[in-house]
Order: sequence, then structure tokens, then C-alpha cells
Amino acid sequence: KLKVDNSSLTGEPEPQARAVDCTDENPLETRNLAFFGTLAVDGTATGVVVLTGDRTVFGRIAGLAAAAGNELTTLQIEIHHFVIAISIYALSLGLIFFIVGIIKGTEWIANIVFTLSIIVANVPEGLLATVTVSLTLTAKRMAKKQVLVKKLECVETLGSTTTICSDKTGTLTQNRMTVVHVMVGDEIYTSKTATTEQTFDVNDALFKEAFYVMANCAKAEFDAGDMEKNPDKPIIERVVNGDASEAGILKFAEQIEPVMAVRARNPQVGGIPFNSTNKFMVTIHKDEANPGMLKQCFKGAPERVMERCTKIATREGVVDLTPELQARVNEHLATLMDNGERVLGLAVTSYEPPAEAEAEKFFDQDAPGFPMQGMTFVGLTALLDPPRESVPGAVTRCQSAGVQVVMVTGDHPATAKAIAKSIGIISDPTVQDLAKMRGVEVDQIDRSEVKAVVVPGWELKDFEEEDWNRVLAHEQIVFARTSPQQKLIIVENCQRLGKIVAVTGDGVNDSPALKKANIGVAMGIAGSDVSKEAADMILLDDNFSSIVSGIEEGRLIFDNLKKSIAYTLSSNIPELTPFLVFIITGVPSALSTILILCIDLGTDMIPAISFAYEKAEADIMERPPRDASKDRLVNRVLVCFSYLQLGMYQAVAGFFTYMVIWNDYMIHPSSTLGLDAGGEFAQPATKNRRWFFTEHERLRKQSFERSFFTNSDEYAKYFESAQPGFIQQTAERFDDLEPTVAT
Repeated sequence: KLKVDNSSLTGEPEPQARAVDCTDENPLETRNLAFFGTLAVDGTATGVVVLTGDRTVFGRIAGLAAAAGNELTTLQIEIHHFVIAISIYALSLGLIFFIVGIIKGTEWIANIVFTLSIIVANVPEGLLATVTVSLTLTAKRMAKKQVLVKKLECVETLGSTTTICSDKTGTLTQNRMTVVHVMVGDEIYTSKTATTEQTFDVNDALFKEAFYVMANCAKAEFDAGDMEKNPDKPIIERVVNGDASEAGILKFAEQIEPVMAVRARNPQVGGIPFNSTNKFMVTIHKDEANPGMLKQCFKGAPERVMERCTKIATREGVVDLTPELQARVNEHLATLMDNGERVLGLAVTSYEPPAEAEAEKFFDQDAPGFPMQGMTFVGLTALLDPPRESVPGAVTRCQSAGVQVVMVTGDHPATAKAIAKSIGIISDPTVQDLAKMRGVEVDQIDRSEVKAVVVPGWELKDFEEEDWNRVLAHEQIVFARTSPQQKLIIVENCQRLGKIVAVTGDGVNDSPALKKANIGVAMGIAGSDVSKEAADMILLDDNFSSIVSGIEEGRLIFDNLKKSIAYTLSSNIPELTPFLVFIITGVPSALSTILILCIDLGTDMIPAISFAYEKAEADIMERPPRDASKDRLVNRVLVCFSYLQLGMYQAVAGFFTYMVIWNDYMIHPSSTLGLDAGGEFAQPATKNRRWFFTEHERLRKQSFERSFFTNSDEYAKYFESAQPGFIQQTAERFDDLEPTVAT
């Protein structure tokens, strides 16, 4: 008999048995197919290759991933929107003043230079460097939190995420079977996991009997090589030689008492190994507690164990297994199985060893001489792939931040629902739960009062757009038994409804959805190479809670980028106004094109980048995600704040300083009006220079108290006409003036 590990395709952590007959029309469900890329974990078989290359299941998944186009990140959309807007604004303003220059008769070269200056003054040239450096700094911070960013632009996308579609196995759970419940003495006890505390007493006589069976009735062992290399490795992380269920029981028992020591004290002398036909396992041991007696342990499917038991261990002792007691056991069994747990029955019996001459016949596996009926039922043990310890808290934080967490798994609906409840994805009853609680049919329940829904994959193939809208309107959603193509369709429909979708996964079957999502997040340790290649971000520690840190960093960088852009845009008005004042009033321009570039690419860069170091606001994870269609990176509020408030303050302050400097050089601000109307001020060529005279009357006074001669002053006549005792200047207008000698 062959068993295969299909967890990379379906998410089922338990090995699946293979058979010759077709058992289901769904290729992923039928037992007569083994898939390329999956692992054969037990048994042998001879197979016939029916599909190769791109036609295999893995090949089809690769085709889906290749066909899923890369989505633009929210930051790319915002930057594109801003660049288009600022470009239209700058070019329009430049064109307007180019026309004004033509009307005023400005020379073509001077007019073109002026127009370019207007455009340069309106374009934040340092924005690209500022955004890139800010994203890089954030990615560096996230790397310290075990989040590797493959695409810088995706950092902000995680902060805008409204929905996380998460795989279950290996992402929300540990991808290892663990004992979560033990039923002894008509009570169900829990073991210690990420979401539960231990409730059983290891010294309880009934639990000790069940523990004896769990420790001895198994063939799984810790890998000797791994134990030698890593002697201090935690029990839960040790490598086990054996199937997933036995590995889970072995690790559970090892935490109570060293299993190999228990087995050494109770050596095995016979038994029947587990097989899929019998669905049970028998081991016979020399009983440490009763020397000279043999103790037979029986473990397997609960129904196979119960049918061979005539007695049951209770708090009152070992009693006959009556129909009433059997019904109670079945109730507990149903409770555990409703949680999606794999349940095994446990039973024991004791007897004297056979005579040496009859030992071989007595221990024969094919025709056993040891008793197979009349055993004592001691309890049930239930296994489940448990949640990671940090997941429940991370899910709660996501929900408080307004981010919906949706489970999308290939596992069974009951198992998916149980895990979803334990980690907080589902906290309200589903329509089936309400119907069961009220004792009515499902159709009689008002769907509007239902907040939670579990949708199996076989229903999705018949879904219309209206059905998708109805399902995705629920607050708590679980998709189970989904195929890779259905995961892709789920992501597409979420995006159709305007949601920003992040997808987490570790298997090959997750790669199409990872690539289609607004941001794909793969697992760094348990993740397959295919999923890592398709993802935009990798969780190096496989910790789902790292996503919460990513969301916080994404929101922080969006806030900080708005601050950087607001600061960068605020310099546009003070850079633009000197040119506008020059063209309108003739006041010499305070800035040249080169100076503007020096400001934008020089002095403004470091302050703009410094905003990337801003700390997060206290309520950043209590706010709902931003509405990508309304809350833009650059909106009217930011533009008004930068241009009309900060920009005007800077422009007024700059012009005040500019005029103070003129005043300090004995030129009254009123004298600057029309000073450069002809574009002759500060000419670079010597032959184009001209003189401008002023006289300072009072010294050592504030600059705004100083006075200069004007046309009405007594000195004006010396510049307007020839005066007695002076030689009137007669050189051409722009020639250098030679000193004259008074007569």
C-alpha cells in the first residue's frame, strides 16, 4: 500500500492512501492518482505515467502562475497619478507664461529659458530619490523583523491591504500533526497548544493507561542522526521517522515522559502492524507493572476499536461496555470529529504469556493466537495540525486594524472551520450552526443575520457574480477544499470588489494566487521555491504575525511619504514666484534655473529623506485601511497645505529677505520695480553691464529706515542734464564708462 504527502497541492498534512480504483471525479480527490512533485512517504506501488510536462497538475499550476499578470502596486498607481497631475500643471503654467512672454516681446531664447525655469520650478526633481530612499530604509527595518522585501514598491501596498487571503497549512498552522484532545473517563481533556492549556492530570490512573498505549503502540522513532547533531532541539521540532499521526503522538508522549525509556521497560514481543485494510495496530509487551504478564495494546479507527471491546475503563473502575456507555463515547467522538480532528481509539487487555512451544503460533500475525476480542476501551486521542502560537494575536490585531483575514485552504471544511474558530477568523456561528442550534432546516435561516460562512470548493464551480458578491459580503469567511485555480478566482473577485488583497502561502498550489494578488507573501522556511519566486515578500521566520509588522510599516511609510511630498511641494511656490514677479513687475529674478536644481536635488533632499525616520502615530493600527480610490498620496488637502500655506509663508519670507539684501546694498525695494524690465540686470558679459547709482543718507540705521535719492531729490539733476562744473556723460549706453575729470 502506498501513501503520499499531497500537502503541497491540497494542504492536507496527513498522508493519503493510494489505490487502484477511481474514487472521485476530481483528480485531486481520487485515490488512483499520484502527482509529480509530491512525496511517497510509506509503502510501494507500480504506476503508469499518464501526463507529463505542462499537462501535469504542477505544470498546470505553473501555467496559471505565468498567465496571472503582475498587478500594479498601490504606490505605483499613486506615483503615476501624481506625476501626471504635476506634469500637466507644470507644462500648462510654462505654456501660459511662454505666451505672455511672446506678447510682451521677450526675445525667443530668453523666453524659452524663462519657460523652462517655470517648468523646473514646478517639478519636484528630488521626489524619485526621496521615495526610493524612504522605501529602502523601510525595507531595511522590515528585514530586521524577519520580512524580506523583494519589490520595494510593495512595502506600502501591505499598509493599504484590506483583505488577507491566507493558506492554512504551514502558514496559520505548524504543518505537523499534534495531539490536541484526549478522552478518558467520559471527559474530553485538552493538551497545551497555541490556543489551549493542558487540562489533564498526568498522574490520573485513567490517563496513565491511555498514555501506556500511546507510548508503546507505535513504530515511530526520533531520527538518530538528527538527535546526534541537535541534542538540544525542542521536542516539537525533532525529526521523526514515521507517519504524521504517529509523529504527533510520539512528540506528545515525549513531553510527558521519555518514550524510548518507557518502551525499554516494556519490551515488545509481538503484534500486528497498521495497514489501511485493518485500520488498526496491535502491539504486545512485557508489562513492567505486572511481571510475568503480557499487556496487549490496540490502537486504530474508533469504530474498529469499539467493536472489539466488551469493557470500558471508568472512574468507578473497569465495567461492561453497555449501549449507554458506548453512546456516550460516540457523542465525544462526534464532537471531536466535528472539529476536523483525526481520532484514534485506544484499548488494552492483559494475559499470561504462552508456552514456549506455542509462542510462534501464538504471535503469528496472519492467524494470531492472541485475543482480538474482549478488550478494555481506555479512551480516545485526537490529532490536529495546530495553529502557530503567534497567529491568534496576529489575527486579532489585523481585525482591529480593519483588515479582513480570509482562510483559503485545500483541507477539509470541518478541519478548516475548527482552525478558523481557534484562531479567531470565525467567531460567530455559520448558517449550519444556527440551523443546528434552533433545530430547523438551513433554508429557514435568514442569511442577513449570518456573519460567518464556510464555502467548500465544490460549490465554487457553479458560482455566478451575484453569488460571489453575497459570499464576500460576510465578515468572516473560510474557503475549503479549493483548487489552485479556485484560489486564483477568489483573489480576482476580491479585487473586482475594490479590495486590496494580500495572499499568504507556502505551497506550489498557492503560486498563481500569490502572483495575482496585490501583494504575495511566501513562507521562507516551509515555503516551496515556486511560491517564493511568485511572491513579492517573504516571511523569513514563517511567522504570520510578521505580516502585522508589515502592515504597520506600510501605513507608516504612506504617512511619511505624504509628509515628504508636502515638504517637497512646499518649495514650488517660493521657486515659482520670483519668475512670476520678474515677468509681471520687472523685479530682478531671485533664483536661476541652476539654483532651483541645487535646491531640489541638494538642500531639500536631506530634510525630505529625514521624514522616513518618523515614528508611527499611536493609533496607526487602530485606523481602518485607507480607501485607495479616495485617500490619495497627493490630494487637494495636501496640495492646498503645501502651496497655499507653507508655500506662501516661504515665498513671503524669501522675498522679505531678498528685499532686505537689496536695501542693505542701498537700493530701496521701490527702486527694484522695473529694474530688470529689459532683462539687462546682472548681465554675465562685461560689455552688457550698466551702472545703477544710489546714495545712502543715514548710516547705522535699520535697513528699512534708510532712504535713497529718487527722481524728486536734489541729486536727480546730475543724472538728467548737464550741470555747471561737470562733464556730461556722452558714451553709448552699454559701454564701460571712463572716469571723468571735474572742471
